[in-house]
Amino acid sequence: MRPLNILHVLRAPVGGLFRHVTDLVRGQIARGHNVGIIADSLTGDVSAETAFANLVPLLALGLSRIPIKRPFGPSDLQAIWHVSQRARATKADVIHGHGAKGGAFARLAFTGKPTVRAYTPHGGSLLLDHKSLKGKAYLALERIMMPRGDLYLFESAFSANVFDAKVGQPKGLVRVVHNGVSESEFAPITLAPDATDLVFLGELREVKGIDILIDAIAKVRNSGTPVTATIVGGGPLATELPAHAAKLGLAKAIRFIPPMNARAAMTLGRIMVIPSRAESLPYVVLEAAAAGRPLITTNVGGIPEIYGPLVDALIPAGDADSLANAIGTAIRQPQSMDDATRQLRARVENAFSCNAMVDGIVAGYEQAIAQLPAHSGNALAHA
Repeated sequence: MRPLNILHVLRAPVGGLFRHVTDLVRGQIARGHNVGIIADSLTGDVSAETAFANLVPLLALGLSRIPIKRPFGPSDLQAIWHVSQRARATKADVIHGHGAKGGAFARLAFTGKPTVRAYTPHGGSLLLDHKSLKGKAYLALERIMMPRGDLYLFESAFSANVFDAKVGQPKGLVRVVHNGVSESEFAPITLAPDATDLVFLGELREVKGIDILIDAIAKVRNSGTPVTATIVGGGPLATELPAHAAKLGLAKAIRFIPPMNARAAMTLGRIMVIPSRAESLPYVVLEAAAAGRPLITTNVGGIPEIYGPLVDALIPAGDADSLANAIGTAIRQPQSMDDATRQLRARVENAFSCNAMVDGIVAGYEQAIAQLPAHSGNALAHA
């Protein structure tokens, strides 16, 4: 296949979405494609800046950072114009939008030639519903933009089904391509000398269920098991969650640490806990499984697709009692998780590779390109 010009568009360079984009970009470059990135300039931490600095020499189509605010608003018109200009300048064959904002800009850009507009929601608008005005507005916008998409890529069958239910059946091609991890991530983790019993890694947002984890820790300690925890991450609840822990008398039992990469975070606790209320197909679950870390997580989103036949090990979301029971059992009977940990690691190694993810997405591009208008005379259909 000829090298493609691929432009990735995203808002915040944080979390699993950014991990997905950087892995995908590196894989596409390794396969001979020309790649560029457009990302928000208002967000991102030191690790994001380091990741971009390492990528820039490899990006044949360059990196541009522009202000992209989370809510939709008038400033988005300037961002759409920027994406349009970059698409034309780079003669993009594919504009791949990630998340609600990236997906909107990719589909609304004026390209001047037939161009595949690919979209991966990564949760985004799909975490909303029709019960709130905000949810109604965002999902209505998704429905309006739906005909502009040529390729809809979902990291889980769950996300594809949610899109169908909340937005509708996409007009373009639909492919489910699971996230994947690299071979290096199966190397064992050495615990830090001061490792706590539990560790959480992720954004400090309500959807991640960290308040439920704190409540569960209080229940376990009240039952006589002196459990400790490390919570790694940043976000809108960075002040509220430590206050909640202190209110429950857990200020010394739970430490809060700024964001860091997953493998470094996993050295800080013996058992990884991901108590999410909602997810798509979270990298942190794949990363913990690959590293052979004992894992407690919830039966939400695409997590059952990761667990497969081990799905009975998952616990209900939003249930502090169930989480407390799982934590108590794991601490008092560590051998009880050993078999499940080994089985989950083997499953992830066999079914969730980074190479398969990159190949699956590029194959989606190829299929969508084959269905584009055959000549520039039809370009206005994709203007």
